[in-house]
Amino acid sequence: MLVRDAMSTVVLTIGPTHTLRQAARLMSARRIGAAVVNDPDTFGLGIITERDILDAIGSGLNPDRETASAHTTTDVVFAAPAWTLEEAAEAMTHGGFRHLIVLDGNGPVGIVSVRDIIRCWTPVRRRTVAAAG
Repeated sequence: MLVRDAMSTVVLTIGPTHTLRQAARLMSARRIGAAVVNDPDTFGLGIITERDILDAIGSGLNPDRETASAHTTTDVVFAAPAWTLEEAAEAMTHGGFRHLIVLDGNGPVGIVSVRDIIRCWTPVRRRTVAAAG
């Protein structure tokens, strides 16, 4: 199975000046755990996750003053739609993160998460266990 089969095509793209509260509201409304941060003037594409927001608020930072750019991961590993789920899982495990921005051409076309991969693998594992039993 490939990344294109598992990825979410709901890609929330925000700017670097969005506050953490704005980012959290937008992510919550779409029921997603990560947003692409696009800052063409500095780092290009980055990612901010629910964990980044939680860590900032948990350490006492003000979500109405903190901007996405201050909490964006800019050293991003990107996936291609044609990657296998094994390749995506390996990249996530190696990098210690749970989301990959999927690029096709010059722009993001999706995000694949650990949850997406597990959702795809779970039915396969059930069939394998049932066949072996």
